[in-house]
Amino acid sequence: MAKCGWSEKTLQLLLRMNNFYSAGSCRAECFRFEIAGQQVGWIPPRVASMLFRYPEVFSPPHGGAVSLCHSLDSYDKRSKAVDGVLQTLRTENSLSCLRGWRDEKYSVMPKFSDTPLMCMERAATCLFGVKRYGVHMNGYTVSESGEVSIWLARRSPTKQTYPGRLDNLGECAAGGLAAGVGIRQTMLKECLEEACIPAAFAEEAKPVSTVSYTYEDEDGVFAESQFVFDLKLPLHFKPSVGDGEVQEFYHLPMDEVKELLATDDFKPNSAMVVLDFLIRHSFIDPDTEPFYQEFVAGLHQTL
Repeated sequence: MAKCGWSEKTLQLLLRMNNFYSAGSCRAECFRFEIAGQQVGWIPPRVASMLFRYPEVFSPPHGGAVSLCHSLDSYDKRSKAVDGVLQTLRTENSLSCLRGWRDEKYSVMPKFSDTPLMCMERAATCLFGVKRYGVHMNGYTVSESGEVSIWLARRSPTKQTYPGRLDNLGECAAGGLAAGVGIRQTMLKECLEEACIPAAFAEEAKPVSTVSYTYEDEDGVFAESQFVFDLKLPLHFKPSVGDGEVQEFYHLPMDEVKELLATDDFKPNSAMVVLDFLIRHSFIDPDTEPFYQEFVAGLHQTL
């Protein structure tokens, strides 16, 4: 692939993954979602119209914001009340994202370091544009001659999202942060379960970055931040399929991995994590990459 073509395709990936900030997005029409006076998300207008049917849970919009009723003044009350609404909407089968119900709760708070104000079913978070956090890990090797290669995975064809797509080792060996579960704890658990990486290796993973972006699609608003780890693996080690989330693993040189980023074969946010790896390890150079600054900015948007 010609360099200019690769650069433009990679830039388009970042623009798609940050399209909530683009002209013509639904952002101007969204309601701020507020809890106890603090913004925690964005509610698209079509979703807001459904929520207004539940005045015992959601207050009427005021000043461009939709809030939970003041009587819902605790974590447990808010979580229970909103879950009741979502369970009802789920039975109506009018919101496609709720068909992917996972019985997995995500914490809801203004920023990651804040005390959670409530929890919410993972599949419903895009309806409220609340911030979602995950963990990715780049598993890589360095040969005796200094050549860097990275492990990629092909997702199972039965995965609920992006079935059969290429992934970095870390998203198949990591995942979303469930309520009350730590970042490193999530990484270690998923490494063992999904890629059979023993704790003795996985514990050597280093936290190195975050990758953040916000996009919209027909389901809602996805404001996501991925905590990124790098793990240098021994040359002799080969990950193996664990709990069925992966079809197979590939060990590829960086030039080949770089070309794959600009194809539709890669899971989009995992491609972003690998792009971040390429930049941090100087496989992309600001003297030769015309969109270097745009790449860096697109990987690290403020949620």
